[in-house]
Amino acid sequence: MALAGLFLLISLDSCQHKKQQAEETPSEPVDTIPHIYEYGVCIDSMNLNRFTINPGDNPATIFARLGFSALKADSISRASAEVLDPTKIRAGMHYCTLTTMDTLEVIRYIAFAKSLTDYAVIDLTGDSIRAYEYQKDVTLKRKYIEGTIHSSLWNVIDESGASPLLALKISDVYAWQIDFFDIKEGDSFQVIYNEAYIDDTTSLDIASVDAAIFTHQGKTFTAIPFMQDSIFEYFDTEGNSLRKAFLKAPLDFFRITSRFSNARFHPILKRYRAHHGVDYAAPTGTPVKSIGAGTVIAKGWAGGGGNTVKIKHNSMYTTSYMHLSRYAKGLAVGTYVQQGEVIGYVGSTGLSTGPHLDFRVYKNGEAINPLAMEAPPSNPIKPELKDSFAVVSQRFLAELDSLHRQYNDTIINIL
Repeated sequence: MALAGLFLLISLDSCQHKKQQAEETPSEPVDTIPHIYEYGVCIDSMNLNRFTINPGDNPATIFARLGFSALKADSISRASAEVLDPTKIRAGMHYCTLTTMDTLEVIRYIAFAKSLTDYAVIDLTGDSIRAYEYQKDVTLKRKYIEGTIHSSLWNVIDESGASPLLALKISDVYAWQIDFFDIKEGDSFQVIYNEAYIDDTTSLDIASVDAAIFTHQGKTFTAIPFMQDSIFEYFDTEGNSLRKAFLKAPLDFFRITSRFSNARFHPILKRYRAHHGVDYAAPTGTPVKSIGAGTVIAKGWAGGGGNTVKIKHNSMYTTSYMHLSRYAKGLAVGTYVQQGEVIGYVGSTGLSTGPHLDFRVYKNGEAINPLAMEAPPSNPIKPELKDSFAVVSQRFLAELDSLHRQYNDTIINIL
């Protein structure tokens, strides 16, 4: 009997020890499978069904098609009115339903795409209907590409597999140094840039250019980003701003058909006369931008020039934009416009054989060649910031050099 009691005591002590060990040893997580989320909702136990909006659809017709009664459809429409504007629904966009996995699928959520990133989500899980806005996360991927021009910057970038929208970003960076109507075969570029993605796979846009080198007609233009006086700008290696008082051209990516001349044969008048401007061929309706900030001093019909806008930039420079099809909304004499602001649209009004822009620049009242005009740059790097800029510049130049040596006709994804 005593031995039995001793055995029982040892057994109890052993159990107690094992229990203590179990409490002290961290247990392995039971659920190691990551949850799946869509539109901010965990869909592990739901089915996702995707639909396309048809021409003529509106929320009410869609809710009816999903099987809701007229009364319920009206309730959902009212509850979601603040986040889902019926007038903004467009054919071709999509909407989704999240349903239970039962035999009789019950709709728990409805999500309407308002853009590639923005959604209106309707929650039907509670006693009352709730609607809210949801925005998909945008991730940035840092990349590098380089190339040599054989036809156009747009084509070279597109052929490389990168988004051709990068060509527009590069042209924005160098808008004051390079006339992209006049880039030559053999010109080359290197660029580090950030591309925005949704769902980590769908490209949304080119977010920004980190640094770039563009070689144009044998001259190298370097773009180093730097923040000065809370303003983000690009600078050359000497610390001079790439931003200047005037853009190189008032249009994006279209060809020059006639240059500044004192004796050009006029195609309509059939005689030689001075043409103190540059003609840019472009489709009717192409936006025309002011090359610099200034005040509109004339807007209206100008005989052979057709619809014309004139802008006074300062005491020295005035620009003229002719043959416009129409003017920008709200533009009037006395309006102050910003550099790069749309002032009108390409047309063929006046003496014109086809849609184009006749662009002219006047310095102290005399016409000058726009393609040869040199505009002063914005403020350079301040003396007290030169050391900081030198560090940034050296880092980007070293990275560009390293990536150039690695490059092999394939976009480099930079971690």
